[in-house]
Amino acid sequence: MATEGYVQAPGGRVWYRIVGEGRAESMPLLLLHGGPGFTSEYLDSLEALSDERPVVRYDQLGCGRSDRPDDPSLWNVARFVEELGDVRRELGLERVHILGQSWGSMLAVDYMLTRPEGVASLILASPPLSIPRWVEDTQRLLDQLGPDVRHALEWHEKEGFTGCPEYQAAVLEVYRNYLCRMHPWPLALERALAGASFEVYNAMWGPNEFSVTGCLADYERSDRLGEIDLPTLLTCGRYDEATPEATALFQSLIPGSRMVVFEESAHLSHLEEADTYVALVRDFLGSVEAAAAPS
Repeated sequence: MATEGYVQAPGGRVWYRIVGEGRAESMPLLLLHGGPGFTSEYLDSLEALSDERPVVRYDQLGCGRSDRPDDPSLWNVARFVEELGDVRRELGLERVHILGQSWGSMLAVDYMLTRPEGVASLILASPPLSIPRWVEDTQRLLDQLGPDVRHALEWHEKEGFTGCPEYQAAVLEVYRNYLCRMHPWPLALERALAGASFEVYNAMWGPNEFSVTGCLADYERSDRLGEIDLPTLLTCGRYDEATPEATALFQSLIPGSRMVVFEESAHLSHLEEADTYVALVRDFLGSVEAAAAPS
């Protein structure tokens, strides 16, 4: 059984979905989707965990089934951090695990830096926690695809022709290598793209995954990861645009954290190796709760 509804957040209503009830000793898992401006649809594979705990996901303001206000001033990290706090409060998530994927991991880290109470653990999936490092890594990944792809991207962006089929074909080539390597893409990802807001994405990120021109262009949190003091799991794919090398760096900066690389995945390990990913998360959450249980 699923419960769906809306909570009020700064700027408008935010849609949420809760699946499962779980055991009394099992805390809810709250999912933070990527983008910014994509939707939570592509995280639905993690609802498999609802057999033992509530799984909660929501569409951040501006995308999916949430309100879409025409106010560019809303598209900033601080407002999304405030929104996350509102979702927790309105849904009564006093004790919770948080999983943030891609941009959602950035949101999770910034939320944790506000020192909220009641978060039992953190999962950072394919985390771009240093955009300067992301840009450096993604330029290297572009080089591996050859000069034609790079030229198509750079020339069309410079001239402003990002709606051109040639440009879109180059973007798709990048995404099929470093975003999702499944053929065809799963329906959950297609639904997330269909419900996305590219106004939010462009304002905060840029025209595509490898061109960061929005307000996140100077995002850097590697210097503050040492402040995270709760059980933390980092994951990424072997072919991830959030590279294993960068993810290993972030893991080394979070005390007591651990990291897992999915060998057959790009940026969406929870879809590309869904069963293995769900099993990992299940074991991690269970171990956190077992360690915290009274002896």
